[in-house]
Amino acid sequence: MSQNQIQVKLFEIPATLVVVELSSNLFSGKLPKLSNSSLLQLFDLSNNSFTGSIHHFLCPYGGKGIEALNLANNHLSGVIPECWVKWPSLSFLNLENNNLSGVIPTTLGSLSYLGSLNMCKNKLSGRLPTSLKNLTRLQILQLATNELVGNIPTWIGIKLSTIQILDFAHNNLSGNIPRCFNNYSVLTKKETSLINQFVFLDFDNINVAASASLMMKGQEYTYNTILGLVMVLDLSSNKFSGSIPIELMALQALQSLNISKNQLTGVIPKNIGDMKFLESFDVSSNHLSGELPMSLSGLTFLSSFNVSFNNLTGRSTSSTQLQSFNESSFFGNKLCGVPLTQICGEIEHNKDQQEGDTSHVVDFGLTICVLLGFFVGFWSIVIPLNVGTIWISLSKLRLYDLFS
Repeated sequence: MSQNQIQVKLFEIPATLVVVELSSNLFSGKLPKLSNSSLLQLFDLSNNSFTGSIHHFLCPYGGKGIEALNLANNHLSGVIPECWVKWPSLSFLNLENNNLSGVIPTTLGSLSYLGSLNMCKNKLSGRLPTSLKNLTRLQILQLATNELVGNIPTWIGIKLSTIQILDFAHNNLSGNIPRCFNNYSVLTKKETSLINQFVFLDFDNINVAASASLMMKGQEYTYNTILGLVMVLDLSSNKFSGSIPIELMALQALQSLNISKNQLTGVIPKNIGDMKFLESFDVSSNHLSGELPMSLSGLTFLSSFNVSFNNLTGRSTSSTQLQSFNESSFFGNKLCGVPLTQICGEIEHNKDQQEGDTSHVVDFGLTICVLLGFFVGFWSIVIPLNVGTIWISLSKLRLYDLFS
């Protein structure tokens, strides 16, 4: 009964139902109660107006059958309770875009079948709990737009090796970008994607597609049926420092790399051209320096590109494809050439002119020094001679007066 205008309150779900799909309606009030004897496998109440805590909904439940739970885009609030051990069969969990607060529950680490975890756009704080390293089947991890702090632990890349969508954008995370991301087997093309195993959840011949909202090419898109084909790494709008790890270039299946709005330094790795499937590349608003790598011209699938507001120098690009991007993609650097208005030849001419002006200043200073030297030398000779002449004249006058 999804995508209607149903406005009633929902108090209880009949225990005999296997699939409940009530998304995109106008349901309000508290979440309904679930029976411990419930046969539910998929429960979708997303895009409604449910309010209040989720504690009374999650914790009394003692069933073991629900595989997919979607409560995204409601008005739920309060902390996320520590009772996930009662939901051992979950493979898909979406709590996106609510008002949930507090820390990420450690008991989420007990969900050993979890393949997709989305808690974006809430008010979650604290650090990433180490218990999440037990989610070894995780392929989608979305925690963007929260208030998380600390660094990204190395187990994110070592334990969670099947990740193909990692979204930590718009938090307060800091430290260096981990080098261990090159352990991601799908993103490095060592293995094929397994997301289709839970994208289409089959319940008695009823296929329900899981979905994920992602920022791609500067816009937000919702993916469902093609979710298994999407490869994203988004660490933008945090406080990451240090250089861009060369190991990131091993993610040859990656389609979108966004590490903009951080405090990154150093250069763009020369072998970025190895990421042949990149469609979106954004490193804007950092402190990157050096020239743009020549290998960028090999990224033939690029449709979104942004290196603005860094300390980059040299030519903007020699690639016809990159030259087709808007001038705003290169703003805030010391770059020249198409599509920028600053012509590289003019920079060389101005440089030569500045050098010429400098040489004139040196010549003028040298001239002044020579003139001063001549003036001082001249008077150092003339004045003693004149003084001697005057002294001799005075002596003669005195002798004349004496004998006269």
